[in-house]
Amino acid sequence: MQKSYFGIPLSLVIHILVINATLFYLTPETYRGGIWGVIYYNIVWLIVTHITRFYNKLKRLPLIKRTASFIRIFILYGLAFFASFVFLGPNVYSISYLVCVYAFFCVQLVVLRIIFNWARSVYRSKAFNASKVVVVGWDKNLKKVRTIFDNPEENYEYVGFFDNKKSKSPTYLGPIENCYQYIFENDISEVYCIASRLSKDEIKSLMHIADNSFKRVKIIPDNKEFFSRAMSIDLYGSVPVLNLRASQLELEYANLVKRIFDVIFSSLVILLILSWLIPLIFILQKFDSKGPLFFKQKRDGVNKKTFMCYKFRSMTPTKECDSKMATKNDMRVTRLGNILRKTSIDELPQFLNVFKGDMSVVGPRPHMQLHTEEFQSSVEKYLVRHFLKPGITGLAQVKGYRGEIVDKSDIVNRVRFDIFYMEKWSLELDIYIIYLTVYNIFKGEDKAY
Repeated sequence: MQKSYFGIPLSLVIHILVINATLFYLTPETYRGGIWGVIYYNIVWLIVTHITRFYNKLKRLPLIKRTASFIRIFILYGLAFFASFVFLGPNVYSISYLVCVYAFFCVQLVVLRIIFNWARSVYRSKAFNASKVVVVGWDKNLKKVRTIFDNPEENYEYVGFFDNKKSKSPTYLGPIENCYQYIFENDISEVYCIASRLSKDEIKSLMHIADNSFKRVKIIPDNKEFFSRAMSIDLYGSVPVLNLRASQLELEYANLVKRIFDVIFSSLVILLILSWLIPLIFILQKFDSKGPLFFKQKRDGVNKKTFMCYKFRSMTPTKECDSKMATKNDMRVTRLGNILRKTSIDELPQFLNVFKGDMSVVGPRPHMQLHTEEFQSSVEKYLVRHFLKPGITGLAQVKGYRGEIVDKSDIVNRVRFDIFYMEKWSLELDIYIIYLTVYNIFKGEDKAY
């Protein structure tokens, strides 16, 4: 399913603004007491919503449980709200007035949530195509999960289900063995598997699809013994669903944090380094070799979406530029290009790609399209790395798997580190990888050619 990465942060910001505006205008005496009142009301809201997982739970809950979640929040925050007038200063408001203020605050949050859900559904219907979904297997849980698929807020298009037991249902698509071909021929985005209706071999086949394509495979579990390191569990109403390839970067706030970091970091590099380095390299290239300033090449980004990747040109232009990797003592490399490649300066224009949103500062390195087509058919789980934006540097690169691929183990280990990075992402890990990248540049690397 296509995701908007601003839903939770935007909701949080709006709620904080509502809290402060309401209290500032309706109970100004609480704010005249100093900064402690402001800190108290905001910190308590963050703590209460975090403990109850208020923002995370709202997404897939039915209306009754959403209402219960709001009531729970209003009760807990209400206790903290009324308690504040006991210890934050003298109470100059009657209890009936404070009840009205808090009721007004609660009504605002409910109305804003309704407006937000409506605006989000309109935005998603216009900005994103609905994710086409099929279910493999049938049991009583399917009806419960269907309530999620049929919710317009979730932007799913439920196509039907496969099961070895024939059904007269209009959404029945055939026996399970037909699902594999159907998934690819009909552009299915997500596959939900009823584990109780599948054999271990069938589950393994679907897990193979999850690791070697862009199909999201999720399992509604039973007691079968299957697992992977990256599994996570979500609740679709009351039904537990296993996500076979979970990542922190599927969370809205994580993507927002990573994107903010990318924009800030790339802006600093562009302003402080590229602003003077680009004209300098342009002048040096004129004395060194003929050709354009930048080397531009189509690369595969997130979900194999093609983008134009920028580098400082370090070779003489040839017909092999889109098919042959740089090798040791490569005759195509210019004198200036040799310096640029050894110091990795040739990669700096990719911060323009980062600023545009095609790349990230840290992530799997993008390969030539010809090599992507080759590796996706010969390297297990190769396409998993395309669930993320490609990066200027990455965990595989700082661990020694950069540059030319000589043996198959080079690309296998590169994929292994890329998948590990996807599963274990954190901002601290990104900063650590950037540190190692800079350290390796000054230390020198054998494959920097």
